[in-house]
Amino acid sequence: MNSNKGIVLLIILGLGAALANASFFIVNENQAALRLQLGEIVDSSYEPGLHFKLPLVQNAQTFDRRIQTLDLKAERFLTVEKKFVVVDSYAKWRISDVAQYFRSTRGSQTQTDRLLSARINAALRDEFGKRTIQEVVSGERKEIMLKLAREANESAADLGVEIVDVRVKQIDFEDSISDTIYERMRTERQRVASELRAQGAEAAERIQADADRQRTEILANSYRDAELLRGEGDAVAASTYAKAFEKNDEFYAFWRSLRAYREVFDSGTSMMVLDPKSEFFRYFDPTSPNRK
Repeated sequence: MNSNKGIVLLIILGLGAALANASFFIVNENQAALRLQLGEIVDSSYEPGLHFKLPLVQNAQTFDRRIQTLDLKAERFLTVEKKFVVVDSYAKWRISDVAQYFRSTRGSQTQTDRLLSARINAALRDEFGKRTIQEVVSGERKEIMLKLAREANESAADLGVEIVDVRVKQIDFEDSISDTIYERMRTERQRVASELRAQGAEAAERIQADADRQRTEILANSYRDAELLRGEGDAVAASTYAKAFEKNDEFYAFWRSLRAYREVFDSGTSMMVLDPKSEFFRYFDPTSPNRK
């Protein structure tokens, strides 16, 4: 009898423990929780801590309320120029209304990703359809991202989630337009290079012309200064000779005759037919009154 009573007591204690365990649930700081009764929401306003629920009739379901990342599949979008671009993007989101989130998605991560992808892609399609390729690639990227996040968040409000951010990781062109774009880029770079070369050639010509002008001016000034110095030197020499020869006219005449003889007979092959009594040979005539 005592043994049977012990077994019954253990069974009662086990059932009590199981009942107590089924009557409470814990909500962590990074979680949002729902209390459900037969699949219907009873309460969703739970703070972190220990909470009570009716065992067997009610159950609790918790969800991660931290920021989640949705990596979107690359999609083709048409720009205002009627050209397709392939956009690879991602979004950051979190649960804002856990009750609405459960009603919309039944707490399914797959369902959430599918619904959010549809809304974000619709926002991307609208924004890219209003802009040119240049604008979406480089011109207005920051403005597009802010507007995308705002519009996607408004469209996802009925899901009970908040779109924190939407970012474009990469924008590629279809093969049909890539060659055209790259050719346009090459043409533009070649045009810029040609302009730079032309500017360089023009600058080189200008520098060369200026150098030639300076060279001509320097040579002309040098020649002028040399001629001036030469003329001054000749004037000083002539003045010196004149002063020296004024002291003895006869010696000056003799010196000029010697210079004339040297210039005439310097080659050794000169021939002159003159009268030996001529003035030119007066210093060769021993009887000449000019010889002393």
